[in-house]
Amino acid sequence: MVEVVIAGIGQTEVGEHWDIGLRDLAFAAIQDAIKDAGGLKPQSLFVGNMLAPNLSNQAHLGVLLADYAGLLGIEAVTVEAAGASGGAALRQGYLAVKSGMVDVALVVGVEKFTDKVGPNVDAALATTGDSDFESIHGTTPAAQAALLMKRYMHEYQVPADGFAGFALTAHANGVANKAAMFRKAIKPETYAKAEMISDPLNMFDMAPNADGAAALVLTRRDLLPSDFSHPLVKIAGSAAASDTLALHDRKDMLYFDTAQLSAGKAMKQAGVILDDIDLFEYHDVFSIYAALQLEAVGFAVKGKGWKLAADGEIGLKGRIPCATMGGMKARGFPGGAAGVYQAVEATLQLRGGAEANQIPNAKTALIQCLGGPASTAVSHILQKVE
Repeated sequence: MVEVVIAGIGQTEVGEHWDIGLRDLAFAAIQDAIKDAGGLKPQSLFVGNMLAPNLSNQAHLGVLLADYAGLLGIEAVTVEAAGASGGAALRQGYLAVKSGMVDVALVVGVEKFTDKVGPNVDAALATTGDSDFESIHGTTPAAQAALLMKRYMHEYQVPADGFAGFALTAHANGVANKAAMFRKAIKPETYAKAEMISDPLNMFDMAPNADGAAALVLTRRDLLPSDFSHPLVKIAGSAAASDTLALHDRKDMLYFDTAQLSAGKAMKQAGVILDDIDLFEYHDVFSIYAALQLEAVGFAVKGKGWKLAADGEIGLKGRIPCATMGGMKARGFPGGAAGVYQAVEATLQLRGGAEANQIPNAKTALIQCLGGPASTAVSHILQKVE
């Protein structure tokens, strides 16, 4: 069996990079990842992106970035799966190396939200939903999440501040992450006074759209440079699943089937169970999504995912550390790059390089990114090679 290892990682700071272009952001992450991998030269490039055709007037990103990075001639394609685009690109890179058809694969996630402002961004984000039955009526991802959150709170008698723990945890963890957009902890009273975006969703219940790029170099262990010095991290499991695009077509809107299916398949491939997971990087672009993922994956029973955050069980010292570098909420949500950032952050944890945010003796990480309200879910198990 081919063992796929993460040879190199790179990332840019997440934020509003008004003066940096899409290709320059991606190139910075690519350079760092290839350098981190000891100069390994990729044979294939898989780009995760969500909205460049809408916001940056740029498609065909695979060729654009291969050209700009001096990698002309290699296979280069873009992978799109809404917010799960980065995870989907990582899965394609993993499969390419796993199959033996590619020796070294480069995975890049990149997004530029600041190329457009105001309603243009909301309109672009709405394209990730069902255009004929949702977006045409003005439904945005935030409004959709608010409807889910309101229904969840009604069904399970969740108090008004029941979701505060997700934002508090993310912002506390983001303080020490030099790549995070927000590096300041918040207090419960700050959450309680926050501006309402779409009732009951307040500004701390949704991640900020931001620019950023992250990159990974994947290869086989036998192809690593002789002087490779990093603790070795492998991708032990990879899986993706799909559900209906429109929420109204689901039997149960308050259960993320794809999160369960993809995580279960990835864990089965890796031969691990929930008790083996040392950290879980969920897709907390909205607080309600984090709660539903915790339930679907199995860390909480249905209707109790919010309690894990409220009781402090997902903090750095909790039962299952989540959003360990700030998650989408504090690090920022760089669209199609989000899943690649998760992989970079989990790799740092498993290498022992997360500094103040380090999970002691971290050996196994589960990362999961979502496209829309879990219409797509992509899960990976990363493990430290002993």
